[in-house]
Amino acid sequence: MELKKIDYKLTVCKVAEVSSIDMGSDFYFIGKTDEELSLVCKTEDTPDNTIERDDGWRGFRIQGVLDFSLIGILSKLSSILAEHKIGIFAVSTYNTDYILVKEENYERALSVLTSEGYTVI
Repeated sequence: MELKKIDYKLTVCKVAEVSSIDMGSDFYFIGKTDEELSLVCKTEDTPDNTIERDDGWRGFRIQGVLDFSLIGILSKLSSILAEHKIGIFAVSTYNTDYILVKEENYERALSVLTSEGYTVI
């Protein structure tokens, strides 16, 4: 299985309203519930008026389109990283999954996954 590195730094934050999000950016995830409005975006695109923010994330995605019938892909990756004491922040889209790790663990995470048979591109 191939993992594609995301080449920029990411921020995970809470925002008060959607209008503060740069919808023209080429990379962001929005999650809204009855309790919060969360955003994952390039650090450089983080809105000024965040309620809370956590900088210093890096990420990679599982390459290709994952069929909904596939089971355990995210679980396997997260288990491998957990065994090496590397925490994750996962985001899923219709096509695939993205895994974010803190910047200080990024290279180690990719190395661990490579040693477990994953190809990093």
